[in-house]
Amino acid sequence: MINTAIEDSSSIKKGPILTIMIIGAFLTIFNQTTMTVALPKLMEDFHMDASKGQWLTTGYMLVNGVLIPVTGFLMQRFTTRQLFLNAMTIFLAGTIVSAVATTFPVLLIGRLIQAASAGITMPLLMNVVLSLFPPQKRGTAMGTVGLAIIFAPAIGPSLTGYVVDLYPWQALFYGLIPFIVIIIICGFIFLKNVSETTASKIDMLSLILSTIGFGALLYGFSEAGIEGWTHLEVILSLSVGIITILLFTLRQLRSSNPFLDLRAFKYDMFSLTTIINCVITMVMYADMILLPLYLQNARGFTALESGLLMLPGALLMGLLSPAVGKVFDRFGAKWLSIIGIIIILATTYTYTNLTDSTSYTYLIIMYAGRRVGMALFLMPLQTAGLNQLPSSLHSHGTAISNTARQVAGAIGTSLLVTIMTNRTETHLEDMTLGGATGEFQSHMLMEASIQGISDTYFAILIIGVISLVLSFFIRRVEQAPELNGNRV
Repeated sequence: MINTAIEDSSSIKKGPILTIMIIGAFLTIFNQTTMTVALPKLMEDFHMDASKGQWLTTGYMLVNGVLIPVTGFLMQRFTTRQLFLNAMTIFLAGTIVSAVATTFPVLLIGRLIQAASAGITMPLLMNVVLSLFPPQKRGTAMGTVGLAIIFAPAIGPSLTGYVVDLYPWQALFYGLIPFIVIIIICGFIFLKNVSETTASKIDMLSLILSTIGFGALLYGFSEAGIEGWTHLEVILSLSVGIITILLFTLRQLRSSNPFLDLRAFKYDMFSLTTIINCVITMVMYADMILLPLYLQNARGFTALESGLLMLPGALLMGLLSPAVGKVFDRFGAKWLSIIGIIIILATTYTYTNLTDSTSYTYLIIMYAGRRVGMALFLMPLQTAGLNQLPSSLHSHGTAISNTARQVAGAIGTSLLVTIMTNRTETHLEDMTLGGATGEFQSHMLMEASIQGISDTYFAILIIGVISLVLSFFIRRVEQAPELNGNRV
């Protein structure tokens, strides 16, 4: 049964709704970027090693990835207001638990509670944009959304480094609490329901299959980057994940009321842009993994200096995002994507020849160039695919798109770490044939690490070419009519 208690989108005040939801998404995305920089301090306080501490990030990713496929159902079952307020309340609870944590297990529980909220807010925000704006205006709206999404990870590492240097790490969580409370209050006052809801019951078997499948897959890829692809735990996790996701897919295709409606893949532009997004997500993860390793481990820069290097490019990307959205509304995504990916490939090539004397200024400029390229196509590409879907598939399309990118990010992370590790070992073996020892051997380890990172950037370059070729097939399409037998 359809709940038609939805206001006409033309009469809804879009500004307050978007502002509240964008700030909410900003807080959850910002929170994702804090632990990497704070990890050394947490390891010291809790007397733990890096492998244990990494679960603050890995666990967050797992819960986030498992929750995203569920959002397709949640966005149809609950109103925008209900879902957002509950998500932010969960986020507040997780933040409080993390802030008062005196042991590592309690802190980890707090982070996992936070992740449950983060997995909902971003797909929900995208679905609201699709509901509030017609296709010809969505680019500008998505550009504004992109501004917030990009600023959060840009500010996160730098601000975290500053806070951890001057204050106890708990300040990272205590500082968020008042902002979350304000957003919950504003949401309670101003949020309206902007999409239709159904009274459908949750398919528990699909939920179980989805949770096990995506959880095992993401865990397997995460561990592959640490333990290696041949490790028994990795093989078992990936095998369980793949088999369970296949069973999940079969159930969705046969169900009259699917948990995640895979009919979205019937639309060619949605399928194409989802594939390109997955490929380019792997390329993007280079900046998140390789550059900090090069700066901090090989070059000796501090975490704060590493974060500050990334800040100008990320801010520039955020400032360009609204303007790019307007260009997309007028001209479409094809040439924005092609030009953007070419810029990324050109700047990535400059990272294939890193040395122990590559200047800090040069790295800032090249990183900023990569971010300009990303600004040209990230939101336009995703919007172009979602624009083709009929309204009844918007919630499922955003869930599918975000799930695919989450899995691609996990694959990209493990792939990059594997290539970097193997190439570093190969270079080190070649350098140590002369039997060097002492200080010279330490220098060779640094050189091998830099060359391994450079080789990994070259591999990224090849992956990026695939996305460039696929981008030439992008075209402007109209929103498709509703499918026969509409399930909404």
